[in-house]
Amino acid sequence: MPDELDELQQAFKEFDYDADGFIHYKDIADCMRTMGYMPTEMELIEIIQQIKMKWGGHVDFDDFCELMGPRMLAETAHMVGLKELRSAFKQFDCDGDGKITLDELKEGMKTLLGEKLKKGELEEILSDIDLNKDGNIDFDEFVMMLSAR
Repeated sequence: MPDELDELQQAFKEFDYDADGFIHYKDIADCMRTMGYMPTEMELIEIIQQIKMKWGGHVDFDDFCELMGPRMLAETAHMVGLKELRSAFKQFDCDGDGKITLDELKEGMKTLLGEKLKKGELEEILSDIDLNKDGNIDFDEFVMMLSAR
């Protein structure tokens, strides 16, 4: 987890205003948001209570890691879905150029899904998914299509 550790260290340093090795409980919400976490009010109340009761209102770097580690793991578990989506995208993207063309979509529907669609149907699917209207489906559009279902 070297990347995660770097991210934790950077966030910790940024909110350790007086460089004494501690972050005050009042700054923890902003620190979490800086790292991309959007804790609910309930989560914040629990976290702040934990910091006050367990660590006297301040967290050092080790405590901060203990606090944030499980949240980062949960986030990483969510990212596993992204890996699977990338793998599915690559199945359609035959030439590996990062885009699914009409022909690749047609081939993928036939070989991967066993569906043979008429040309008009394929073009309709492509135009629905192709948000930037460049005639191809990029990874973001592919993800949007799957999450809309």
